[in-house]
Amino acid sequence: MVATVRCEEIANEKYGSFVANEKWCQIEEAVESGPVSGFGKKLSAILNISLSEYDAEAIYFDEGVRSAKRQQLEEKLLQLVQPAHQSMLSHIRSGTLEKFKEAFDKALNAGDGFSLAAQTCTQSYMAQFDEWHADAVIEQANWDTSKARDKLRRDIDAHIASVHAAKLSELTSSFEAKLNEALSGPVEALLDGANSGTWAAIKKLLRHETALAVAGFSNAISGFDMDGQSKDKLIASLENYARGVVEAKAREESGRVLIRMKDRFSMLFSHDSDSMPRIWTGKEDIRAITKTARSASLKLLSVMVAIRLDDDVDNIETTLSSALMDTKNNAAVKDRSIITFDPLASSSWEKIPSSRTLITPVQCKSLWRQFRTETEYTVTQAISAQEAHKRNNNWLPPPWAIVALVVLGFNEFMTLLRNPLYLGVIFVGFLLIKALWVQLDISGEFRNGALPGLLSLSSKFLPTIMNLLKRLAEEGQKPATADSQRNAAKSFQNGSSPLSDSSSSPSSSSASSGVISPENGTEYSNTLKDD
Repeated sequence: MVATVRCEEIANEKYGSFVANEKWCQIEEAVESGPVSGFGKKLSAILNISLSEYDAEAIYFDEGVRSAKRQQLEEKLLQLVQPAHQSMLSHIRSGTLEKFKEAFDKALNAGDGFSLAAQTCTQSYMAQFDEWHADAVIEQANWDTSKARDKLRRDIDAHIASVHAAKLSELTSSFEAKLNEALSGPVEALLDGANSGTWAAIKKLLRHETALAVAGFSNAISGFDMDGQSKDKLIASLENYARGVVEAKAREESGRVLIRMKDRFSMLFSHDSDSMPRIWTGKEDIRAITKTARSASLKLLSVMVAIRLDDDVDNIETTLSSALMDTKNNAAVKDRSIITFDPLASSSWEKIPSSRTLITPVQCKSLWRQFRTETEYTVTQAISAQEAHKRNNNWLPPPWAIVALVVLGFNEFMTLLRNPLYLGVIFVGFLLIKALWVQLDISGEFRNGALPGLLSLSSKFLPTIMNLLKRLAEEGQKPATADSQRNAAKSFQNGSSPLSDSSSSPSSSSASSGVISPENGTEYSNTLKDD
């Protein structure tokens, strides 16, 4: 019992002296802020001193009790210093990880392969961790420190994986940007000048640029030590991106197809083969020029209706040409007596899936109608300019002058120009001839034959002439008769006899006597009412 009590007292004294030890306090304070050089040796020495002092003072007591109390003291001291030891390991691990990151980045920037740099740096700094860990080992402790080493390895592997993903993403973005730059501009230019070989040229450009990008990308990722499946997946993603750039540009340009069509029509219609502006002198065949310009615009439309990056064969151009440019076919469609099928009355193209369709057949029909409407004014202006040019540069006399020259001769024509009164005589004669033509119904008389017509006209000619003359005479007397009746009515109203102003001739007397008769009075009153 005495040994137990005394050994326990000695152990408590040594524990207290260790806690108050100045060197231990300095180590404990220093390890909180960073690693301490020689941590294991210094701490082991302090522990050895405390245990040695215990052994020296408890040597005379029972060995069993002494050993048990010494073991308890050692466990308490190790429990006391264990947090400091854990802090020391944490500092070593974090410091090793930071140094690994710096070295790894330098190796990658120096151009070393990713896998080689990762492997070299990992081995180097794991060995350095083991070295620093050995310096922190306490001789009296038998702690399992493999967890700290495993955690460091996991942290290093996680950093390598994040850098791996970041580098691959950076490389992929870089090559995608290069593909976008290499494809967008040329594809837009090819679609702007759309023709029969446009999609073949686009496919050739796509294959060429994709092959260059894939070769550079494969070379760039060769240092990543990837398995074949992962590498093929990345390359396929890059190829799909290149195809997507072309498809996106085609969809973008299809939205401006009407503007492109009008620009092409205007260019071909208003400029000649040398790209010089046309001057409508009257020699140009506007119909042929219009047809050529419209055909070129329709060619552009047929190119833009679908994405043709595969080797499929379609008949879109033929369908559009027959439906929109073939006038015979259009006439047959308009003829209600003929039942025909409109190839553009559909929302999809034959042999073209909807995923690759840019403009549906119905939309093509609507676009063409709008295109014709908006370009019709240009054609009309050209026709007007051509006709104006013809009129301004036509030195021939008018057609009626040419007919007069042929019928009359030059001398008679000049006489007609010098004496315009002849024109009035000719005009009156024309009116008389026209009146005779209508009255005699010459075209109707000759329906039954020439001889019956001549006999009928000969019998009707003189009476018709007399009838025309009589009617002309009656038309000439109407104004004078109306004036005399108005004057007589006014005289009768004033109470004066119209005989006072009449002449003494029998005809005048008879006419005057007729004026004051009751019947004539009635006529005058009616005339007054009319007036």
